[in-house]
Order: sequence, then C-alpha cells, then structure tokens
Amino acid sequence: MSDMTVTTGLTTMATAPLNNQRPHGTSGSWFEALSDAWGATLDRQAGKLDSLSQQLGAGGQDNPSQITELTAEAMRMSFLSNSSSSSLDSVGKALETMARKG
Repeated sequence: MSDMTVTTGLTTMATAPLNNQRPHGTSGSWFEALSDAWGATLDRQAGKLDSLSQQLGAGGQDNPSQITELTAEAMRMSFLSNSSSSSLDSVGKALETMARKG
C-alpha cells in the first residue's frame, strides 16, 4: 500500500463528518464514516494480498523476494486490522461515555 493510499483513506475519514458524506455516498454518522473508511482500507489490503498470493501460486517457482513481499503485506494487513479494531473500539467507548453523560 502506498503512502498516497493511506493519505487518501485518512483524508476521506477526516472530511466525512464535515461534508456529511460517507464513502459510499449515503449520509450517516461520523462513526459510520470511520467504519466505512477502515473497511475500504482493509478491502484494498486484502485485494493486494490475494493478488500476491495468486502470483505465487501461478508461477510455480516461488522466489524469496515474492515470499518476503507477501509476508510483509500480510503483516501490514495484521497491523491495519488491529489498528481498525482498536480505533473503532476507542471511539465507540467514547461515544458511549458521552451518551451516558448527556
């Protein structure tokens, strides 16, 4: 995943509450926009993993650089997945706390 992809996803996430548009074009809450942005980012990374794994399987001659690239992208997927879960959990708990105090 390039820095541009991450920046675009973060920009979408950051501006969604301001322009009241979710990435799929329907209106919703800021929390829904956050969830959609994480989902889209995870979908792109899963697609990249799928593509790399198909390249390995189709070639029949797995070389160390391809295996290393696939391993690195799998680790990136794990990091993104954990970050997504943590951020959504934190925001959800914060919203719950705000709702109780309101």
